[in-house]
Amino acid sequence: MEKNGESVVDPNSAIGGGVDDVYGEDRASEDQLITPWTVSVASGYTLLRDPHHNKGLAFTERERDSHYLRGLLPPAVATQELQEKKLMQNIRSYEVPLHKYVAMMELEERNERLFYKLLIDNVEELLPVVYTPTVGEACQKYGSIFKRPQGLYISLKEKGKILEVLRNWPERNIQVIVVTDGERILGLGDLGCQGMGIPVGKLALYTALGGVRPSACLPVTIDVGTNNQKLLDDEFYIGLRQKRATGKEYYDLLEEFMSAVKQNYGEKVLVQFEDFANHNAFELLAKYRTSHLVFNDDIQGTASVVLAGLVASLKLLGGSLADHTFLFLGAGEAGTGIAELIALEISTKTGIPVEEARKKIWLVDSKGLIVSSRKGSLQHFKQPWAHEHEPVSTLLDAVKAIKPSVLIGTSGVGQTFTKEVVEAMAAFNERPLIMALSNPTSQAECTAEQAYTWTEGRAIFSSGSPFDPYEYNGNLFIPGQANNAYIFPGLGFGLVISGAIRVHDEMLLAASEALANQVTQEHYDKGMIYPPLTNIRKISAHIAANVAAKAYDLGLATRLPRPTDLVKYAESCMYTPNYRSYR
Repeated sequence: MEKNGESVVDPNSAIGGGVDDVYGEDRASEDQLITPWTVSVASGYTLLRDPHHNKGLAFTERERDSHYLRGLLPPAVATQELQEKKLMQNIRSYEVPLHKYVAMMELEERNERLFYKLLIDNVEELLPVVYTPTVGEACQKYGSIFKRPQGLYISLKEKGKILEVLRNWPERNIQVIVVTDGERILGLGDLGCQGMGIPVGKLALYTALGGVRPSACLPVTIDVGTNNQKLLDDEFYIGLRQKRATGKEYYDLLEEFMSAVKQNYGEKVLVQFEDFANHNAFELLAKYRTSHLVFNDDIQGTASVVLAGLVASLKLLGGSLADHTFLFLGAGEAGTGIAELIALEISTKTGIPVEEARKKIWLVDSKGLIVSSRKGSLQHFKQPWAHEHEPVSTLLDAVKAIKPSVLIGTSGVGQTFTKEVVEAMAAFNERPLIMALSNPTSQAECTAEQAYTWTEGRAIFSSGSPFDPYEYNGNLFIPGQANNAYIFPGLGFGLVISGAIRVHDEMLLAASEALANQVTQEHYDKGMIYPPLTNIRKISAHIAANVAAKAYDLGLATRLPRPTDLVKYAESCMYTPNYRSYR
């Protein structure tokens, strides 16, 4: 991409470009001096099959002549807007969400920019299609709907060769990697190699909602086998047919992967761990957070988005976080991650030690309330939450004993917030805050309708998967969705634009505060504690700016000098999916 030894595009200009957009790779509408896909094009046929550059009927008459496309396309010339209108009509005509998912994935493989244009312009409608809840079903059936591989598959067969495998990926400048081992996909359990749907979906959101360039994103699935017998017996299963490797064999493979990533892509590549089982998730985060730029969305992303909802809800509940008592159902990655971040925020705001702040927060697991008499048998990540109290075996008894003002569900088990539990919450709270966070919708602890009905319209409700607005006694309630998609794209983008080398808990607090600040009085009037997803790119820019500011303050940012207006800088770095013109 050089002319007379000089770069073709001014690297400092950021018109719709991306971070370090030296090659003008995603300049939205500028003429290119030479074709970006290859220096000599024998025929435009290859161009039409290249999703990064294909525009379908949107190629102009001049482009059809200069790029050998005459006769390869019907004579009509369409705009990107017209293509978008046609595809949205097609997608809306499908009744089954999985069919919509397949249609969107096929579009991504055919025309990348149009895929992102659709997703950005119709985010509230398409987010549940490309991500939770539909992506869960897609992962369960990934073997049967599998057509063309997306992302990198690293299995035990590649042991000792992971660096070579990374070099097989065509893109060199990777900024964000999302990696899973498929052991705990949403609330659906071990899906082995078929968990690839999750990293692919997450990275689509990094681009659409956070503005990271698609070419800078790499989805990875680490396949160490599966303990799901149904998959092992399925003739169409696409992964290794063996039980999961554990212990040293497992951690050695992960160590090789993490070292290869750093060697190949450098210090500033963000690695997001996704849907690992509890025992490995905590271990991997603790092991690599001091040596790599790593982030676990299930532990930290969920915590950050829930904390944002709690901070925003204080306008409706009154008081500060320290004035409230929190009770969790579920003490895994999400539950303990959220609890820890709440304690950290209380500690930061009040100056009391974190150990003291934890005493406002109680957790219930499958064996009942976590109390100090159980300490001997608890997993290490549950131990900080074992407070002095007599044993309590059920959630209902725990609610009556602790009298929390906030009830948070991260159990992965549907319908566990029963009528009695919710009515008990309403008995001693004017406005009980109920967060049923488990995904997909079928696993939610209670529905929006149940929460509003059982509390006679007094509850402030939010969930992990979307629920429709609900009318009760003439009032329309809009349930909040504590969707990680609010946080991780902006957080990741903030790390990328500042060139951060480590993720610090204070960055998660900064992301939560930025999100809470986007909730306006108009939203509160409808009972909302999260802003609508329609403004997500603006929200992401504010989150990215706040996170980047914290990275600079902590001395963890390497992109110098520090931009004066970080929000404007974030917006200028965001990928835009408009078509480019080719000469």
